[in-house]
Amino acid sequence: MGLETVVKDIMDAANAEVSRIKAQTDAEVLEIIEEAKDESKRIMGESLAKAEDDIKRMKQQEISSANLEVKRTLLNARKGTLEEVYDRSFEIISSLPESKDKELLNIIIMNNESKGKRIYSNAKSEKLVRELSSLEYAGNINCAGGVVIENEDGTIRLDYTYDVILKGVNEQFLKQTSDILFG
Repeated sequence: MGLETVVKDIMDAANAEVSRIKAQTDAEVLEIIEEAKDESKRIMGESLAKAEDDIKRMKQQEISSANLEVKRTLLNARKGTLEEVYDRSFEIISSLPESKDKELLNIIIMNNESKGKRIYSNAKSEKLVRELSSLEYAGNINCAGGVVIENEDGTIRLDYTYDVILKGVNEQFLKQTSDILFG
């Protein structure tokens, strides 16, 4: 066996080893690439699912926020309407014809005169109150109408002004008024 044959055998063996290593490396590279593709698909799927969940959550938040704003606007409109009803009622009571004012004052005074010593009214109703009541007229007060009856030492004041009566009725029947107006 000659030197050339030994060199050729060594070269053939080295070339075969290089081919084997290259084939093994190519197979490992392909395996790593496939694993990377699978991992990227998994990550992409998770990211897409998270993005879809985020979009759904944001959409639900926007819808909830819009619904809340609609409710707030509706409540403010209803509140405004109820305030208008109250203001209009106050205007009507403030400008009652003298006959109706006399009728209401007479009922209030008849039912409550025995509870006091002095009586107050607005300037517009002073003459009428003096006619209807046997109590000492104590002066004018700022109100839409009605009277305030006070005991002898001034410790008890019964407020039967139209302002207070209307406010009490408004508070007592606010829900019913709202139901009538808005269903």
